[in-house]
Amino acid sequence: MEKKLTALSHLFVTVFLSGFSTIIVAPAIIDVTMFSLCPGTDECSLAIYLSGFQQAIIGLGTALMMPIIGNLSDQYGRKALLTLPMTLSIIPLAILACNRTTNYFYAYFAFKTLTDMVCQGSINCLALAYLADNISYRQRASAFGILAGVTSAAYVCGTLAARFLSTGLAFQVATFVSLFAVVYMRIFLEESIPADQGEGITQPILKEGEEDNIIQNDDNAPTKVPPFKKIPSLGDVIYLMKNSPSFAQAAIVAFFNNLGEGGMESSSMYYLKARFHFNKNQFADLMLIGGIVATISQLFIMPLLVSPIGDGRLLSIGLFASCVYAILYSIAWSAWVPYAAAAVSTVMVFAPPSLRSIASKQAGPREQGKAQGCISGIISLANIMAPLIFSPLTSLFLSEGAPFHFPGFSIICIAITLMIAFIQSLMIGRAPSTSNAENSTEV
Repeated sequence: MEKKLTALSHLFVTVFLSGFSTIIVAPAIIDVTMFSLCPGTDECSLAIYLSGFQQAIIGLGTALMMPIIGNLSDQYGRKALLTLPMTLSIIPLAILACNRTTNYFYAYFAFKTLTDMVCQGSINCLALAYLADNISYRQRASAFGILAGVTSAAYVCGTLAARFLSTGLAFQVATFVSLFAVVYMRIFLEESIPADQGEGITQPILKEGEEDNIIQNDDNAPTKVPPFKKIPSLGDVIYLMKNSPSFAQAAIVAFFNNLGEGGMESSSMYYLKARFHFNKNQFADLMLIGGIVATISQLFIMPLLVSPIGDGRLLSIGLFASCVYAILYSIAWSAWVPYAAAAVSTVMVFAPPSLRSIASKQAGPREQGKAQGCISGIISLANIMAPLIFSPLTSLFLSEGAPFHFPGFSIICIAITLMIAFIQSLMIGRAPSTSNAENSTEV
């Protein structure tokens, strides 16, 4: 027991350090981008389009890489695969730690785009698979919520540190923390390779080799399933969705939810900067408030609600709150409204860990990497489409050539996509459980 708790604590520290190094530079990157591309202005269409282009390219890369990384972690272990994205993420931070002139910014932009094809989302994907290796079926939603809480805590600490650090020093600190995170992970985190014992939760979704081709149905009658290659293809993902309706529904929710979230990511900061002239410190304050609320909710409130409410209902509640959040942004009439909207984070942060828990319950113990990788790949597809849809809308309705005056029109469109995700979440059935679920590894 103590050994497992120690291993999980090292995972949480690793995730915290990685998240901290990413978030500490987030409030500054908007100002760095604007200074490099459109110095002396609060509105820059080039920055919006370039950011959207980068997000789309990164989404395309991660859509291809996440299922591969997840599958390889099932074969070679979570720690081995964690080393790659954590090491690559150091490079773009180190570039801006040296200088933030236009040439350095373009070098950062190029390396950030390339490295994030592997890095973005992969650390979270592998951490979720690591938890699933060590946490029982019934405790998984709570554990995923705690992991999300640790990420939110890194968000809070990184934002708070950014509030008091200069832009140059923030990138230098981020570079050092990223290096330290890799060293810490390699020294202290124990390898986790999926165990062979099943939990009796669901039929395994992808099988390899002749010995794995025999599975057990609920009536204990053996059934053949077709073998697949070690690296999952699009056909494998389609088979997975046909074989598990709950996973297919979760995938649809993941797509539309992250289409909305990706739209907010690519548009909201530029919207606030153009509408209310937000600066680095105001962005940091806004992120800090949202992060504090999310941390408290995920670490202390969500674990108490999972058992009586269930991850399915928590998912729906979180998605509905996300719709409310986007609507408040779209009709913001004063600079204080986005700060007030951050209070909705108390509930909306329930959605991501609940969704991951539902997906995890549809996979066998040796398929957690595949399942989380497929969900991450679907999320990446949404991240490809989001900037292509919402960046042009944001730029159009913030310009003088807008067909009608509604600066938040792109945000209200985001709210519609989130509402679609909410409606779909209501159709997700509870994952089946059996008495064999207790045979899983527990903490």
